Amino acid sequence: MQARILLIARALALPALVLPALILSTTASISFAQTLQTPPASGSLASNANLRNPPTAGLPNPAQIAELVLANHILTAQGVIDSYGHVSVRDERNPNHFLLARHLPAGVVTAADILEYDLDTKPVRDTGAVGYSERFIHGEIYKARPDVKAVIHFHAPDIIPFTVTTVPLRPMIHMAGFLPREIPVFEIRKFGLTDLLIRTNAAGHDLAQTLGDKPTALMRGHGAVVVADSLHVVAGRAYYMTVNAKTQLQAMAIGGKDVVYLNAQEAETVAAQDGFERAWTLWASQQKGK
Repeated sequence: MQARILLIARALALPALVLPALILSTTASISFAQTLQTPPASGSLASNANLRNPPTAGLPNPAQIAELVLANHILTAQGVIDSYGHVSVRDERNPNHFLLARHLPAGVVTAADILEYDLDTKPVRDTGAVGYSERFIHGEIYKARPDVKAVIHFHAPDIIPFTVTTVPLRPMIHMAGFLPREIPVFEIRKFGLTDLLIRTNAAGHDLAQTLGDKPTALMRGHGAVVVADSLHVVAGRAYYMTVNAKTQLQAMAIGGKDVVYLNAQEAETVAAQDGFERAWTLWASQQKGK
């Protein structure tokens, strides 16, 4: 290869000082191209180019990280998560760990911003990155609920009225049949007068206990938490929970108490949907090229 470069350089009458740089640059390019075609070394985090050959020794799957990044962008685009909400996923390679972005708005999260935590919400690696102040929501729910694979905490405005009144948020549209007939409301005042944020494992534990075995819980004056067994399902649940809330507010404004909700049989029949795969497919396609 170097001999071929020398012949090309002489034919172009390049100065002698250029030859070493040209050889070094070309060799580096070849090495980089070879790197993209070979599996990453054990113990190193793969780049997006290596998603087909993820590492297997103790590090999260880059494909799962990429999907978590996509979930952050989808939920932002759909108006579910604002600048302060967050979404996490249980590490598929280590169920005692979970993945969550560092302290950034969800809409700008990249793969490099994803942090790995244990179930005590301690960083697995000391990267120096600052985590979300409410990261304890995720760790304590994963600890209490082995069935949960993904968690979203969000502050959609249409949800808030149901956290501060005696009017319950109830399933009334067919896409929100997963909502329980009684959604628990978390009250943080037992920890004193706070800023309403879940800043400790103790508060996170209490929220997890309030959630119980349900798919969602409201947080007084704050927002909600939604859980599911996959990122696709949790995204669909959070989105259609906000749609149901907005629709219920509109229906109550028109009809007062004369609103027809799903009965138990209807809710059970429509709850599963298709795992919200159709919605996820649309949302993911809208993110391509962005």
